[in-house]
Amino acid sequence: MRRNRIIYSLMIILVMIMGLSTRRYTNLLSQIISDYGGDVLWALMVFLMMGFLFTKIKTLSVALLSIIFSYLIEISQLYHAPWIDAIRQTTLGGLVLGFGFLWSDLLCYLIGIIIGVSIELSYKYLKYHQR
Repeated sequence: MRRNRIIYSLMIILVMIMGLSTRRYTNLLSQIISDYGGDVLWALMVFLMMGFLFTKIKTLSVALLSIIFSYLIEISQLYHAPWIDAIRQTTLGGLVLGFGFLWSDLLCYLIGIIIGVSIELSYKYLKYHQR
């Protein structure tokens, strides 16, 4: 089954808004959502973007690509050179590359991608059983 790029675009935008909201409205959210929600949503967004780009590959392949990409970004935060730290100081660079390595982020990424897999497989299951 091929992924619908329009639906994935809308989901990506929604997840981006939710992720940015976890950073902007920290005082309105529980501590756990405030601390980890943005990272979970970031990984969900990565999963959705991979699904948008690769419309025909299997869900688990999208998940594997997403986890590799997310983990590589996190590991890159161990590297500090003036040029990459300058990129990280920009708004977009900070959102994409992050600032410092955290083990907890790796778990958040895994959770976000599992959520994406669950949504996609649930959708496929429901669509298949409606026939």
